Amino acid sequence: MIALPITIRPAAPEEFGAIWPFFRDILAEGLTYAYPREVTFEQGRAIWFEKGRTVFIAEDAEGRVLGTCYLRANRDGPASHVANAGFMVAPEGRGQGLAKRMGQFIIEQARAQGYRALQFNFVVSTNTHAVKAWQAIGMDIIGTIPEGYQLPDGRFVDAYVMYRKL
Repeated sequence: MIALPITIRPAAPEEFGAIWPFFRDILAEGLTYAYPREVTFEQGRAIWFEKGRTVFIAEDAEGRVLGTCYLRANRDGPASHVANAGFMVAPEGRGQGLAKRMGQFIIEQARAQGYRALQFNFVVSTNTHAVKAWQAIGMDIIGTIPEGYQLPDGRFVDAYVMYRKL
């Protein structure tokens, strides 16, 4: 159970150690992210804290990091007014609305930074909890990449492009 309140705040690369256990496990599961399934700590930190991203962590009242998200421009130049974000939730934070809460937070941050829209480029269709959370914050599926993602069992499933005007 999440100890309330939840605080979402900027994270520094030096704090990746608190993110690493669930980051590593989510990648190893191979169900949601188009990243390599096995990465080192340093590779993981470089991925999550990639240049141009503002990374946040969500922690409970006891200081446990239960989730993380990032915000960045989806593309450079004339498309830089569209934001992009990514999210990960630790097992102990799941099923309690944390993804939705981080999504709402990212919308607020994106607006404050002057973005005009938010786009998620690749939401795996079988990640039904994420799809539901993103729809709950006003994201629409605007495109489908047929069989765009291969699950660890070898099946190919669709991936969605989701969008919301800010």
